[in-house]
Amino acid sequence: MPLTIAIECPRQDGVVRLLDMSNAYVESLYPAESNHMLDLASLEKPGVTFWVARIAGDIVGCCALVEAGDGTAEIKRMFVDPVARGRSVARKLMETLEAAAAERNLRAVRLETGIYQPEAIGLYRRFGYHEIAAFGSYQPDPLSLFMEKRLTKE
Repeated sequence: MPLTIAIECPRQDGVVRLLDMSNAYVESLYPAESNHMLDLASLEKPGVTFWVARIAGDIVGCCALVEAGDGTAEIKRMFVDPVARGRSVARKLMETLEAAAAERNLRAVRLETGIYQPEAIGLYRRFGYHEIAAFGSYQPDPLSLFMEKRLTKE
């Protein structure tokens, strides 16, 4: 079945299920003070674009691009249902998100992920993200990895 990715409202049952799975996963790996998840209401705010990946109509992945207002944006809530992993869902979400960032002439895309998520870190490195210092309102955290990809030359 073909994979589709579209901008959709995060407030729908299939997305809430994914977000709950994502929350449970990170809560199993990190203490509360090291979890930096956006809640559903935050994903609906202006400046946030939310994509949903579907296979045969079933919601199997999601991600958000949160614009900072300074020419940069942050990837949030990137998650793929374990039953759909290995089907290029995360790669397609990243391609879609980065195409939107480039279209908006953003200078850079940043993210925070946990050090115990080697699959996520590997995905971001394959897409050209490199480690940076904590950014925005984040504080340095030994359990967090901060990454960035420059989209334009300065």
